[in-house]
Amino acid sequence: MAAAEINPSLVPAQAGTRGRMLRQCCGPWIPAYAGRSGSWVCSGATISRRAALVGLAAFGIAPLAFAQSYPDRLIKLVVPQGPGGPTDIFARVIGQRLQAAFGQNVVIENRPGAGGVIAAKAVAAAEPDGYTLFLGNTSVLVIIPMLSRSAGYDPTRSFVPVAKLAETSQVLIVHPSVPARSLRELVGYAKANPGKLNYSSAGVGNILHLAGELFKSSAGIELVHVPYNSGADAVTAVLGGQVQMCFINITGLPPLIAEGKLRALAVTSPARSPELPDVPTMIESGYPDFVVRAFFGVVAPAGTPAPIVSRLNAVINDAAKAPELQKTCEGLGAELVPGSPADFAASIATERRRWDTVANAAGIRLE
Repeated sequence: MAAAEINPSLVPAQAGTRGRMLRQCCGPWIPAYAGRSGSWVCSGATISRRAALVGLAAFGIAPLAFAQSYPDRLIKLVVPQGPGGPTDIFARVIGQRLQAAFGQNVVIENRPGAGGVIAAKAVAAAEPDGYTLFLGNTSVLVIIPMLSRSAGYDPTRSFVPVAKLAETSQVLIVHPSVPARSLRELVGYAKANPGKLNYSSAGVGNILHLAGELFKSSAGIELVHVPYNSGADAVTAVLGGQVQMCFINITGLPPLIAEGKLRALAVTSPARSPELPDVPTMIESGYPDFVVRAFFGVVAPAGTPAPIVSRLNAVINDAAKAPELQKTCEGLGAELVPGSPADFAASIATERRRWDTVANAAGIRLE
């Protein structure tokens, strides 16, 4: 591909001092992209493609020749969990839609470990060229980097939001031996027996843990947190009576609830769940601000050109209309929530503020 040239007069006025510096550094013209795997050249100085992409993006300039050819090779979609989980399932459906839309192969790369930190750091360090994407969730894109100083990435600086995909809600379940058939009765029992009820979660700092802490503070009760290694382990602990309750994703629970092995007291969605239509919401049960939803969404390394982000966003939003993705969401108890990159960025910021307040009040930190 021949190098393209960008007139510095196209540097937006709002770039201010940085825009003037760019013009002064690069002279009357800015030689742009110099090959798929090559470098960029600026007034005789060679810089890395990543640095150039990030720099141009910071000035609001899209390397047009590069963006217009996108994609011309394989795209990698990184998943922070192993095969078979909700994030992986969403990734495979989205990967198929991207492949069909772009005519290029899309590979799903599962990189579990450290609660998703390993995968997130790898994507954050990748070239910001649209060929490495990350399908993250609330835990990886909000909670872990918020609670841990050693996470090694900052979701607002390391990534650019591409598209929010779906949201899932939780259900508060209790062991049948708990003498409560409503949330009101559970709160009354907890107040009469402070510290007697234990609740499980998928680990310290997990959204299920924070949901439990939010419930404690909202209801003014004492509960003992017992962390497990996964959501499945947390449910097993309730089934076996090792703990009395937990907040957990609805997926797979309706049969256990119908058989009386678990009792559902409330769901954390704004409206009742189609999977559990007889179970009231936390809002209906007297907690008007208690809505807890985990999101799934696609991000790219910071500096990825805006035209590429826009193309990816359009394809992913279009995928929300596909019957196979709608069926996937139904199976996972999820709701599709397509929107713009700006919408996704705002959602991440809102979730961070909310859970930071909860974590600080409960003294939760990851070291």
